[in-house]
Amino acid sequence: MNVFLIIDGMNLVRRMHAAQPNDTNIDGLQEQVHRSCKKLIRFHQPSHIAIVWDGKAISWRKRLFEDYKKGRKPMPEALEKGLPSVKTYLQHQGIYSIEAQSEADDVIATLATKLTQAQGKAIIVSTDKGFNQLTHPHIQLWDHFNQTFLTLKAREEKLGVESSQFLDYLALAGDSGNKIPGVPGIGPKSASELLKTFRTLGNIYRSLDKIGAKQAEKLATGKTLAKLSYKLIQLQTDLPLNVNLKQFRLSSPQNTP
Repeated sequence: MNVFLIIDGMNLVRRMHAAQPNDTNIDGLQEQVHRSCKKLIRFHQPSHIAIVWDGKAISWRKRLFEDYKKGRKPMPEALEKGLPSVKTYLQHQGIYSIEAQSEADDVIATLATKLTQAQGKAIIVSTDKGFNQLTHPHIQLWDHFNQTFLTLKAREEKLGVESSQFLDYLALAGDSGNKIPGVPGIGPKSASELLKTFRTLGNIYRSLDKIGAKQAEKLATGKTLAKLSYKLIQLQTDLPLNVNLKQFRLSSPQNTP
């Protein structure tokens, strides 16, 4: 079975860069990223590996909702200038990049989904909660910083909902990290409790007469935002990608590059 290790580039590198005493030390950063990649390869023993990077085009989510990711800190200038050399260095070590037009998330989701359709297995290296919705048994999420799998059971326990309800949950509770609004006044606990009772977002809105007046009013007022949030959090899994899996095969999965 092909095992594709797919690394969320900016999710990994920005945290490493932020932890450096000297943020202009790009040589040190690229060595640190390379060591992390070698560690990932040793542990997961993939047949293929790639790092997916965000592009500069405006995301379809930003076009749909202007406040999407509003207020997020821009990439530090030193990292922005040094990132091309990091990518080149990794490529020389046999770890190739995939450049997304805008957000890497949809590209990663597409790669992982296509691989499972070809009877392969994908391991996504990221802490981005948006990947929670990828629940195929052959798609695994790995938190590199805590050295642990984000298992389906753990994700369900953390959110207090079943995996089939992840999208509905975020449509209600929102995602503050990405400025996805959810329903104002409906927090994580309320979202979980509502879904335990009514099972789906649609059922909740068909049952407002069975919900307390104050909460029902919040839901009714926020219905448009709930629908918008549901669209924003959905990952695209069918993007046309001009890449071939063989481009990312490790010459020897048992050895580090």
